Amino acid sequence: MTGSDQTPEAEAPEAEGQVADAVKGNWVDTLAPAPLRPYLRLSRADRPIGSWLLLLPCWWGLLLAMISDGQMRLFDLWIFVGCAIGAVLMRGAGCTWNDITDRDFDGKVERTASRPIPSGQVSVKQALAWAALQCLISFAILLTFPPMAILLGVVSLVPVAIYPFAKRFTWWPQVFLGVAFNWGALLAWTAHTGSLSLPAVMLYLAGMAWTLFYDTIYAHQDTEDDALIGVKSTARLFAEDTPKYLAWFLVITVALMGIAVIAAAPDGEILQMVILLVGPWAMGWHLMWQLRRLKLDDSARLLELFRANRDAGLIPVLFFAAALFA
Repeated sequence: MTGSDQTPEAEAPEAEGQVADAVKGNWVDTLAPAPLRPYLRLSRADRPIGSWLLLLPCWWGLLLAMISDGQMRLFDLWIFVGCAIGAVLMRGAGCTWNDITDRDFDGKVERTASRPIPSGQVSVKQALAWAALQCLISFAILLTFPPMAILLGVVSLVPVAIYPFAKRFTWWPQVFLGVAFNWGALLAWTAHTGSLSLPAVMLYLAGMAWTLFYDTIYAHQDTEDDALIGVKSTARLFAEDTPKYLAWFLVITVALMGIAVIAAAPDGEILQMVILLVGPWAMGWHLMWQLRRLKLDDSARLLELFRANRDAGLIPVLFFAAALFA
């Protein structure tokens, strides 16, 4: 973070090869073996917020599936852990692929010029090998899940592969990110139940609206550079009207998650239903707090709000877990 926020992490010394928007003093730049650092930076291990944003819909889907059929099995613990490991790996593979495809753009944008490929820390061939390794380990984890979940996991590679190119042909690349980043809601539900159903789909759509909310905020950091190089985004499309659109994404997120909860909750369990519904309601208030603090011309504030979505997404996890034991 930059600007007037003089926090201890902002005052930490900058490590050699550190990426511009990484948290100062992060474990990759301070503790990881030096030869591994460029690869961990490719995977955004120095910026873990993306792994959280990929993981949280998985946990939403798993918990809601357990509530829906009233079953808790030991295998669910493995789904919980396997999704966490897989989210870190697949987020890393996706970011590596993104940096490979965007290497020419990244070198022209101040915030991204320090990434490993444009800064020369890693070659394209090395990056491809690193992406393949992460995908292979993730696939090994996926093979422990039921057949339908395995199929969904394989299909998820399609939006992951397409997303980096979306900003070249549409003003709505955040939709493609939402398709990829919330796939875990479908996969985790299916890993528990063995099949897809309406609550998982509604939860998935809620996650997509949430992605439009937080990634539009994130994209506002680069609007000037994006305009110069011809990259499209919802941030550029909405411009000064962004708060109005974010408010709509907030409402849609809460509404769709609420529908998912109502569709999944067992009949007659009033207390459980109330606890479940508090999850999307409280998440909505967190998003409202972000909206009230939004400053489109303050890059440090934009990054702070984007990172705050880890806490926003954890709110339903906590209430869904509480409802499970109600």
